Amino acid sequence: MITLTPSAIERVNKVLARAEGVMAIRVGVKESGCSGFSYVVEQAQSIADDDLRFDQDGVEVVVAKDDLPMLEGIELDYRQDGINSAFAFKNPQAKETCGCGESFTV
Repeated sequence: MITLTPSAIERVNKVLARAEGVMAIRVGVKESGCSGFSYVVEQAQSIADDDLRFDQDGVEVVVAKDDLPMLEGIELDYRQDGINSAFAFKNPQAKETCGCGESFTV
């Protein structure tokens, strides 16, 4: 399961309201960075048969089946600091993160 904070839900709703043909938000991982993996958040314009779907307060989150073991139990937050804004992940399974916080190891 993936949990979204109220600020993440608000941000996703704003993004989805402006995007045509987008069905949900997709959360995943990709090999990257000095620690091994980085998070990916993108608009889901299609949903595969083996994707897993979660709904929280009307926001649908899609995760590829292969990515779920690394994402199980994460909390997705949205933070704004001045002119900077970004999604932030709290992953209870992450054993290490790189110094810049962009990648992690499970």
